[in-house]
Parts: sequence; C-alpha cells; structure tokens
Amino acid sequence: MNFRSRSPSATSRRDVLRAGLLGLSGLGLGDLLRMRANADSADNSTEPPACILVWLGGGPSHIDTYDLKPNAPSEYRGPYQPIQTAVPGLDVCELMPLHTKMAHRFSLLRSCHHGFSGHWDGAQHVLTGWPAVLTGGGTVTSVYPEVGTVFKKIRPTNAQGIPNYVAVSHRLGSVGPAYLGQACEPFIAPGNPASDDFKVPNLSISADTLSRFEDRRSLRNAFDQLRRDVDSSGMMHAMDSFDREAVQLLTNPNTERAFDLTQADPRRRDRYGRVTAGQSLFLALRLVEMGVEFVTVELAYYREAGVDGGWDDHAGTCNIFDRMNRRLPVYDQALTALIDDIYERGLDKRVLVVVMGEFGRTPQINVKENLPGREHWPSAMSVLFSGGGMNMGQVIGSTDSKAERPKDRALRPVDVLATMYRFLKIDPQHEFHDQLGRPFAILPEGDVIRELI
Repeated sequence: MNFRSRSPSATSRRDVLRAGLLGLSGLGLGDLLRMRANADSADNSTEPPACILVWLGGGPSHIDTYDLKPNAPSEYRGPYQPIQTAVPGLDVCELMPLHTKMAHRFSLLRSCHHGFSGHWDGAQHVLTGWPAVLTGGGTVTSVYPEVGTVFKKIRPTNAQGIPNYVAVSHRLGSVGPAYLGQACEPFIAPGNPASDDFKVPNLSISADTLSRFEDRRSLRNAFDQLRRDVDSSGMMHAMDSFDREAVQLLTNPNTERAFDLTQADPRRRDRYGRVTAGQSLFLALRLVEMGVEFVTVELAYYREAGVDGGWDDHAGTCNIFDRMNRRLPVYDQALTALIDDIYERGLDKRVLVVVMGEFGRTPQINVKENLPGREHWPSAMSVLFSGGGMNMGQVIGSTDSKAERPKDRALRPVDVLATMYRFLKIDPQHEFHDQLGRPFAILPEGDVIRELI
C-alpha cells in the first residue's frame, strides 16, 4: 500500500473528555467544550444521512458467527452448525436464528482483512483507514482521526441543535480526533441504557443558572476584549463558540428528549431485549430519529448474560463456546430488532448500520488449561452492512475452506470506510491539515464496495 507521510502524535485527551458529561455541572459544560481544540466551520446538509456504527470490541470470531465452515477439520469448525436464510449462500450461526428472518435486510462482507494483530493497532487501522502508529510513552491514541471525528469536523452541528456525533455509554477506545482537535470528540452519553434510572446528566438547566451563566460570560467578554484583538490563533473565538454550544445543548428540549427512554413505547424497547446490548441499540436508533447523524455503540459487554470483557475470547482466559452460547442470542435479538426497526419505520434509505470489530479470531481452536479459545486474527473478518439505500441480501467475498484468508473479492478496512464516507456524502480525498500545516487526506486510498452501491 502507498500511504502518505504520517502525522505527528496527537495531543493526549484528558480524562474528563473520556467521561463526557458525567459528574460535570451545567456551568462546567462550557469549560468542557473549551477544552476541545478549535474546529473549522463546515457546510451542513439539509437532508443528511445518518450512520450507526456497532463496534464489536475485542474482535468477534468470524468462523463462529457469519463465516462457519462445517466441513473444516474439528479443530477449526467448532461446535456450531450454520443455518440457512432465505438468501442463497447467506448462512449464519445456529445461535442467531432471528438473522434468518431478515437476511434480505443486510449484506455480509466475508473477505475483509488487514495486517494489524493488536487491539489498539487493529482498531486504529479499521476505524481510520491509516496504518496504526504507536505514540510516545506507549499510549494508544491514534495519530489519524477516526471516522466519527471526521464526520463531526465536517458537520459539527445539525438542524435540531443537538449533538451530531454521540457515543453511547463511552467513546471507542484506542482512537480519537488526532490533528482534527478535541472539538471533534463525541458527545458521550454515559451509563447503562437498560437501567431503570438511566439519564444522561446535566441535560437541563434552570433559568436562574442560565442567567448567571450569561452574566459570567458577559463579565469575561469585557476582560477578554484586548486578548481578542491580539489573538491570532482563533482560540478566543473558539471559546465563544463553545459557550454558545453549551447554552444550546443545555437549553434545547430536543436534547433531553432524545436521551429520555421513558418517553419511548415500551413495546419497542422490549423487542431489543431489556439488557445493555439491546437498550444501547434502541437508544442509538432513537438518537438518529431525533436528528443525530453519527452514533457509535460498542457491544462488548453482555453482563446480564454473564459475559464481560468484550469479544476477546482467548484460550486459557475463558471458554469461547460457553461465552458464545450466552452472548449470541442477546446479540441476535438486539441487532435484528435494530435492523427491522429501521426498515419498518422507513428509515432504511437514510440510516446505515455497519457492524464490525478490529479483526476476526484464529480459525484454529487453541486450548490452554482446558479452556478453548481463539486468538487475534486480522487475516479474515466479517463486516455487516444494513440500510443506507444500499443493495442488501447478499454475501460479498469468501474465505478459504478453513476461514483463514480471503479466497475471492479480498476487501480492506479502507474499502469499508470509503463506502461509509460515500453514503455520508464526504469526499475521502478531502484534505485536512495537521498542527504543522501538512495536508492529509481523510483516507490514503480505498474503493467503494461496488456490490453495495
């Protein structure tokens, strides 16, 4: 691959940015926003598309979910049998029967691959399209911006005045805005949406507090006028923008309503399952219905099913098949409810769902201390697309007889991202500039997956 020169290390994110609004007062939101670096203005689309990125952190086993090999040797194939769907050639694990009823509403990529075998570098490559770079001090902050932060850079706000990039519960690890600056961080909705008392903190503000906020801003404006006159970096202007965004977020009724699940039809919530995975995806769809245009949800924790720690099912640390037995039915219900909801509510052309992790797992089963597992395997992974007005009900690409490597139509993460950017009406060759003024394209290369378009 011919990649361009790499950008310098990005500024470290502060812990408060990882925590989102958790523990901050209403007045502190302006301070939080000011901590993010200056963002350029950008055009907004009047009828913008929306994307829900479902991240399977830890790396799901492709051979136990979407790419089963029943004829492979026993040390490869595992205990599960594939079940047929109505789409020829599209079969899935027997633990996901709900997928068979709506296979015409999604497409599978079975031949995606790359060369980064660690969690941090795999996630960085898959989510940025650039080669991962270990930053100073052993940190895992990407030096290239991930897809959500690119989106926010180009479309920082939406017509409803609510955050345009939301991370449910927490932001995705190992990646960040890099040289785009901390203004492109997502709005984080902390907590467990399945909890009866789930509520995103500090999404309302009293009139008295707002009045004091305005007095405080007016006083600061008076003292800062001279600094504005001599400021050449635009940071003072950014501070004003952050204050305005803080007031807008805190006073806009759409913001609180979007995150308030108690106002939703309980029957719709039940379809997803009253567990963390299900309610996180339900919240994601509710957010795009309310106008949010990019949402990330990491489905890495299935505590109600007794599975924690993501999809990182190493031998010796767990029994991968015991985890799959408990995890996949929950995942099956939650994801199919999301996809069905999008189609039944007529959102399938406006909303795109992409499901993927940082890599697959070793097709050959490993056993340590009598605990079977699979290790990291970037040479083959499955990716699911649904909606977005794309061509659904198909399998794109295949792997060899043991699911080790692509057999035909080999695809890369840059191709997945190029397809997502096309849907989002973003030119992947658009260039941003890093802190030294050097130009970097959004993607170094990559082709739109023609079968989907």
